[in-house]
Amino acid sequence: MKNDRIISPKRREDEMALDSSLRPRQLSEYIGQDRIKENLAICIAAAKGRGESLDHVLLYGPPGLGKTTLAHVIANEMGVNIKVTSGPAIERPGDLAAILTNLRKGDILFIDEVHRLGHPVEEVLYPAMEDFALDIVIGKGPSARSIRLKLPPFTIIGATTRIALMTSPLRDRFGVVYRLDFYDLPAMKAIVQRSARILGIPIDDGGTQAIARRARGTPRVANRLLKRVRDYAQVRAEGVITEEVALQALHLLEVDELGLDDIDRKILRTIIEKFDGGPVGLETIAAALSEEADTIMDVCEPYLLQLGFLERTPRGRIATPRAYEHLGLPYPQKPIQPILL
Repeated sequence: MKNDRIISPKRREDEMALDSSLRPRQLSEYIGQDRIKENLAICIAAAKGRGESLDHVLLYGPPGLGKTTLAHVIANEMGVNIKVTSGPAIERPGDLAAILTNLRKGDILFIDEVHRLGHPVEEVLYPAMEDFALDIVIGKGPSARSIRLKLPPFTIIGATTRIALMTSPLRDRFGVVYRLDFYDLPAMKAIVQRSARILGIPIDDGGTQAIARRARGTPRVANRLLKRVRDYAQVRAEGVITEEVALQALHLLEVDELGLDDIDRKILRTIIEKFDGGPVGLETIAAALSEEADTIMDVCEPYLLQLGFLERTPRGRIATPRAYEHLGLPYPQKPIQPILL
């Protein structure tokens, strides 16, 4: 899968500064996910009222929907520090022990890709989350002994795109679990308008709508598209993003009216043209496209499923009539089997 896909929900290295500048600081600035915000506001107010740390929080859902941003918002609302790491970065139990012993009372430890924590690391994390204690084994063999260090109360916020890959013991230790959903069109328009205002980009309602409709319900994609359309407007339209300018720029980027790019259309065409619309297995699709199956499942499929272009069945993926219609292909009529009397 190409790393430079304009509609990829995964963060690029060169977008760290942009994400930070556009990141909301308070729940009131966070657009969308209203149910989660309301529940979090209650949890935060209750924890602050009791003078306690917030319960451990697990955020899951497709990439680019604001899990990291929400973790920073929670830290700001609680008035505490946040330390950021990821599952792959914590390779040994000692790495986790070093992080935990440096936390202060009420601090938040944000672990991205929490499903990728190793089993030995998880064993250290269990007592830390439950009892705020760190069990350290000193020595080896018969002379080995265990020492328990008390830790100040803290909060773990885990984020994952693959909650099914988390072990049950780890998942059960999170007291607050929320699933982030794709954003609807009004929320996407509000996000584009907010980002354009922060970046000082002149944009009208038509331009806002054109970008929001193609952002796949994902704020990170919306901000990336806004940057690319801004570049086009600067070079060819005196810097102002109108609907016509936005449509021209997005056409040049090969992003269609539903936010699909060339890779998405290739997946659908492969299922339809090479495998008669399915059912076909994910590994077979990946082999036909020379792509990673996990990448197709994590990056492309969620949005295609949301649009109703794909169906998952026990026998594999099936392209729906809506997919045929979007690609301008005739939907095959299945032959009617005669009833034998």
